[in-house]
Amino acid sequence: MHELRKDILLGRWVEVLSESLAPSDYKLPPENTPEEESCILCPGREHELPPEISSIRRPGGGGWWVRAIPSFKPMFQIEGDLGRRGVGIYDRMNNIGANEILIESPEHVTRPEDMGLDQMVRVIKLYRDRIADLEKDSRLRYVLIYKDSGKSAGGVWSHPVSLLMATPVIPKTVKDELDNAKQYFAYKERCVFCDIINEELRVGDRVILESKHFVAFCPYAAQFPFEVWIIPKRHSCAFHEIVPDEVEDMGYILMSVLKKLRKIFGNPPFNYFIHTAPNMVPRRNHWHTLGEDYHWHLEIMPRLITTSGFEWGSGFYILPTSPEDAAKYLREVG
Repeated sequence: MHELRKDILLGRWVEVLSESLAPSDYKLPPENTPEEESCILCPGREHELPPEISSIRRPGGGGWWVRAIPSFKPMFQIEGDLGRRGVGIYDRMNNIGANEILIESPEHVTRPEDMGLDQMVRVIKLYRDRIADLEKDSRLRYVLIYKDSGKSAGGVWSHPVSLLMATPVIPKTVKDELDNAKQYFAYKERCVFCDIINEELRVGDRVILESKHFVAFCPYAAQFPFEVWIIPKRHSCAFHEIVPDEVEDMGYILMSVLKKLRKIFGNPPFNYFIHTAPNMVPRRNHWHTLGEDYHWHLEIMPRLITTSGFEWGSGFYILPTSPEDAAKYLREVG
């Protein structure tokens, strides 16, 4: 019999099918992307790009390792004020925010799992620095860093990049996490994410990797098959407060999980994103418990199935491979 599971964080339900699909049962469309004759993000064409925002550079003036630039077609603009106003019963405001392209490597075709630990550490440091910098702007409520890999996952660039969106509002999915984590803490006086970590380590069936500072596991009520969460063991609500030892450990565990997914599925399209605390400056009193009840984390979503109208219309997801079986497949590959 199929099983219904409740997501302890968001309160949504998923259906886990009784007979899990094996990795070979997922038929992925080809992800071949035509190579550009000359990639504008590669070294040597920096003069054609918008002015650099930030970078980590090679010693001795030898170029850059990673860099951040403004998006070519930004959905938000950094200049101006919010101008929030009413129009009849409705609200509107100006599209204040930031769109950035985070270029992960000078190498054109390097996948994140192949770039090497030193380079992945630089990427994570760039993530950290960009969030810390944008949080100084009180107009911005939330900074989301995400990666789209493959056409089916919304990927546009063949050069390795992540993307950043800073918005004047907190996105709905993040707000649901924040609200439910706050309610859980008010009821149990414990962080829901810390409880999830302890439960996953206690049970073990859904754990893929454990390192000194992080745990990678398939969540109990996953939204997608082979979904993976990476959570720091140290309680911290804000990603930009990550410490050097954690940066290196995070680089190792993220690369390891992506390598495992590739060994099972080839080069699957995927998204990953970091959920971190919102900017607390504009409403500091409202977030007075955030340091206790929220816990930053990274979620990886392989795009192995097509989401149907039922899922989109109801928010009720059907999971064709159980998290326990998915974690088992991932643990067993090198």
